[in-house]
Amino acid sequence: MPSFVFLWTDVFVYFLVLAMLFYVWRARRSAALRSAWRSVARTPSAMCAAVVLLTFITLGVLDSIHYRPLLPPIAGASATDPAPAPVYSPVLRSALDDLLSLTQLAQREKTYSAPLAIRQFTKETELIDGQPVRDFPRLKYAGLGIDTEAEHVADISRRVLTGLAVGAALSLLAALLLTLAHRVASPSWSAAWRAWWRGENDLPWRAVWITASLLLVLGSVALVLGGNYHVLGTDRTGNDVLWQCLKSIRTALVIGTLTTLAMLPPALMFGIAAGYFKGRVDDVIQYIYTTLTSIPGVLLIAACVLMMQVYIDNNPELFDTVAARADLRLFMLCMILGLTGWAGLCRLLRAETLKLRELEYVQAARAFGVGHWRIMRRHLLPNLMHIVLITLVLEFSSLVLYEAVLSYLGIGVDPSTPSFGTMIDAARLEMSRDPMIWWNLLGAFLFLLALVLSANIFADAVQDAFDPRTRRFRSARLARAAPVLTVPAADAGANASGAER
Repeated sequence: MPSFVFLWTDVFVYFLVLAMLFYVWRARRSAALRSAWRSVARTPSAMCAAVVLLTFITLGVLDSIHYRPLLPPIAGASATDPAPAPVYSPVLRSALDDLLSLTQLAQREKTYSAPLAIRQFTKETELIDGQPVRDFPRLKYAGLGIDTEAEHVADISRRVLTGLAVGAALSLLAALLLTLAHRVASPSWSAAWRAWWRGENDLPWRAVWITASLLLVLGSVALVLGGNYHVLGTDRTGNDVLWQCLKSIRTALVIGTLTTLAMLPPALMFGIAAGYFKGRVDDVIQYIYTTLTSIPGVLLIAACVLMMQVYIDNNPELFDTVAARADLRLFMLCMILGLTGWAGLCRLLRAETLKLRELEYVQAARAFGVGHWRIMRRHLLPNLMHIVLITLVLEFSSLVLYEAVLSYLGIGVDPSTPSFGTMIDAARLEMSRDPMIWWNLLGAFLFLLALVLSANIFADAVQDAFDPRTRRFRSARLARAAPVLTVPAADAGANASGAER
């Protein structure tokens, strides 16, 4: 029986999943939230981005289920000896690692190899029949059973066609499930198919199905190819680049979400207090966040990260595994980014609170003697949550990119933690080689682009749905764009005579 391990960021991921489920339950009970999220769901681009984000979240949750495998018993022990205490491996594994172990993605080669290659990228001296020969050695795990170039090309073609067939079968199964779900409210199977394919209901199921089908096809091709090849090649230490990209998703999600949640308490407390009390309180809070923003952010973060690293290095006995030590650095980095980046949200909340405190219901509450804390909690905070939600989804993508910059500068996550920033940092020297090693940067670029682009598209739809000013401007644009109905003269005369009567 393995020993399950709960890292700091693992607990946060579990808490975040529970919080999302609770928010879904609460949104179903609130008419206003249901209406806003229904507006998001009616946007085809937002639903396509949600499918991509849900795929990333699923991979991140699977990578957050950590455990230490049970080591086999010592050989040579007799049956009469007392049962030894279980010994667990010092290396952590996750559920995602177990899934990837079915392919070549989890296997480590010696050094660089190009995508779908069967030989190493660099030459080495080998002894063949007692003679030193300098050649590109065969990879240890990739290309098993392949001897010639023709067999190599034929095997890749066969695996690609197999992956396309599997992906097409899965997409057809998804289409069948959608049709079956709409069959309940439709008179026939053809009507059920038309209901979601032609968009006869509110939700853009066709766009969702097309996006999911593309992901299924790409994933199937990658997994089938990964059964005998390194799809995106390997890096300097022989790790599969696609495996690193999949493992980096969890780091990006943790940094994007944990950092935004860490900046909420000071931003809410200081922003609402500054806008509500004004006067000296407002002056002090403005002085605090003005001073904080005047310090270069990279220098402040670097100083905090270096102090944290000194504490970690001086207390190695606090960590059972290397992964626990790296996880604490990731967790503290998120805390540092959140506690140093709350000033922007604080300004927005202060400005909105200054407007809300002058409204009639707040003035009536103060006239009836309601306390300041109750007014801020019951009347101001609920009317500021749309700004908080919009800021959360907008800040997510920028923080993911910020982690890449910090890791590139050497003050980001631990080098043993897979992240897009460490991959980009490693590609700094690889791109200057001749011949150039480009696949490490390409893998990080594709996954980072998919994550950030989908987050931005989804954030735009959330902003349109929850921002009252955006909804008002959109309604005005729709009213101006609506055609003006002209009434014929005879009908107008009849209506006028009817009105006189």
